[in-house]
Amino acid sequence: MSNSHALGDAAAIPAASSVAPSSAEEEGLYRKVLWKLIPLLFLSYVMSYLDRINVGFAKLQMLSDLQFSETVYGLGAGVFFLGYFIFEVPSNLILHRVGARVWIARIMITWGLLSSAMMFVHTPASFYVLRFLLGVAEAGFFPGIVLYLTYWIPPSRLGKALALFFLAVPMAGVLGGPLSGWLLQSFHEVGSLRGWQWMFLIEGLPSVVLGVVILLVLRDRIADANWLSPRDKQVLAANLARERAGCIGASARDAFPLPIVWGLCLVGV
Repeated sequence: MSNSHALGDAAAIPAASSVAPSSAEEEGLYRKVLWKLIPLLFLSYVMSYLDRINVGFAKLQMLSDLQFSETVYGLGAGVFFLGYFIFEVPSNLILHRVGARVWIARIMITWGLLSSAMMFVHTPASFYVLRFLLGVAEAGFFPGIVLYLTYWIPPSRLGKALALFFLAVPMAGVLGGPLSGWLLQSFHEVGSLRGWQWMFLIEGLPSVVLGVVILLVLRDRIADANWLSPRDKQVLAANLARERAGCIGASARDAFPLPIVWGLCLVGV
């Protein structure tokens, strides 16, 4: 990945102090960064993962109401990963061009709308199309989060941030099962809609809201963060620039034809 973002931040922030921060000061600063970024990104990934797996909770009601066979359901559930696989690399190329914050927000908004639109499924074709589009919409979300974190946190500290972020996967499972089950049962035949329709609607809309919040609240660069002092900005930008100084820049487009990249995309789904 190119160093331009970190180096650009370092150049854009005027020096606030020539005194190097102590280890305790740096630790406190990075805790502040994690508390500012991780909760919102964590919640976004919980909702994203829940919207990916909730079709499994809806299975019994959907198959009964729509008279879908197990074959139809299996194909519809699996075609999600086809869309995800095909568009993962192109999505990452766009992400590098438009910026991680904007692309993450786009993914969350379109993902939430498409997930909610699953309530309108009534034929196998509509089931296949929406599941495929869900995969297309979600492609690039996880790499976008990782890229965004690298705008703020140097490689030596990135492991802790990613470990906290990864906790969203089991959390989605812990929360998703009871929540989906409650929605399926409590909202069944409310307002002439079936429980699975309410489940898709209610679980999809928070992703749209979170996408808007990400667009409005998060900042693309250290220099734009109004919650950091000039000294804090200088320390963060200098640390990023120093750790990346020896990295070799490369265009994301260079990775597109590499077989190993597509192999990793396949593993990622």
